[in-house]
Amino acid sequence: MIVTLTVNPSLDRTVQLDGELARGAVQRALETREDPGGKGVNVTRALRASGVDSLAVLPGATSDPFFSALRAEDVPFGAVPIEGRIRANLTLTELDGTTTKINEPGPTLAENDQDALIALVAEVSEGADWLVLAGSLPPGVPDDFYARVVRAVREANARPPRIAVDSSGAPLRALVAARVAVDLIKPNAEELAELVGVEAGDDLEDDPEAALALARSLDRDGVVAALVTLGATGAVLSTDDGAWFAPAPRILPRSTVGAGDCSLAGYLVAAVEGERPDRCLARAVASGAAAASLPGSIVPTRDQVDAAAIEPVALDPNPLEDPESIHLRDGADAAQH
Repeated sequence: MIVTLTVNPSLDRTVQLDGELARGAVQRALETREDPGGKGVNVTRALRASGVDSLAVLPGATSDPFFSALRAEDVPFGAVPIEGRIRANLTLTELDGTTTKINEPGPTLAENDQDALIALVAEVSEGADWLVLAGSLPPGVPDDFYARVVRAVREANARPPRIAVDSSGAPLRALVAARVAVDLIKPNAEELAELVGVEAGDDLEDDPEAALALARSLDRDGVVAALVTLGATGAVLSTDDGAWFAPAPRILPRSTVGAGDCSLAGYLVAAVEGERPDRCLARAVASGAAAASLPGSIVPTRDQVDAAAIEPVALDPNPLEDPESIHLRDGADAAQH
C-alpha cells in the first residue's frame, strides 16, 4: 500500500488545440477532458493503473464535483472536510506537445483543517510501504507543512513508511532546511537548481552529470535519494549506493501534464516490487514517457510502460565540481561534458 497526500488537489480540464496557441485569437479545440488531479492524486491513479494499491488523502467536501471524478475512476480516498471548492486548473496542449497551464491557488486551509489532515495521514500511513507528499500548498498553509507531516508520521508509527516528496519552491526548501530525513525527493531540473540555490540555464536538462552534482550536494541535508527528471532527456537517480542516468525513449509527445507524477509512480512500483535502484529509475523514465505520449492527464497502464527498453548507465558517484560554481554551462562548454 502506498499513501499519497495532495494538499492542493485540482479538477484538471485539458483542451487540445488544433494548432499553436495564439494569444488574443479565437481557436478551436480538437478535444477536451476532465480528470481528478493534483500531484499526489495523479501518483495514486498511476499506481493503481499499474496494479499497486494506493490511497489518496486530500482536503475537500465529498460533495465537491472533484470527488465525483475520483469515484468515476474508482480511486480510494480519505478526505478532511473543508469550506470552499477544490480548485479547477486549465491546461492547453498544442499538436507538438507544448503545454500551457493555468493553475488556480486553491481554497484556504484553516489551521484546524491542517491539523486534521496531518492526523489522518499519520493514521492511514500505519503499515504502508511509502507515503508520498506531493504538490503545492494552498493559501493559509505555512511553508514548513511537509516537515510537520514527516515528524507526525514518524512519531505516530512504530514502523513508519518510507517517505517521498515531490514539491518545489518554498515548501521543498523548508523541508530540507528542517533536516527531517526523507527517503526520496523528485525535483525536475529547474526545481533542483532552485533548491540548491544556483542559476540554471536551459541546458541543465541536457546535462545529467551537472544534475547529479547538484543532487549530491543535498545528501548532507538528510535526503537519502534524489530522482531528478530531465524532461525529454531522461532522469538521474542519486543514492548512497550509486548514481545512474536513464535516457528517455523517443516518443510523439501529446501532453506533459502528470508525466512527472507518473515517473514517481513508476519508481515506486519498481521499489515495492523489490527492484534494484537502477531498475526503479528505468521504470520511472518509461512511465513518464508513456504518460507524455497520452492525451490530457491520462495515466499509463502497466502494459503501456516498457521499462525493459530502458538501460540506465552508472555515473560517477562523486560531485564533479563544487555546486556553487555551476551556473550552468552553455553551448560548446556543455557539449564537452
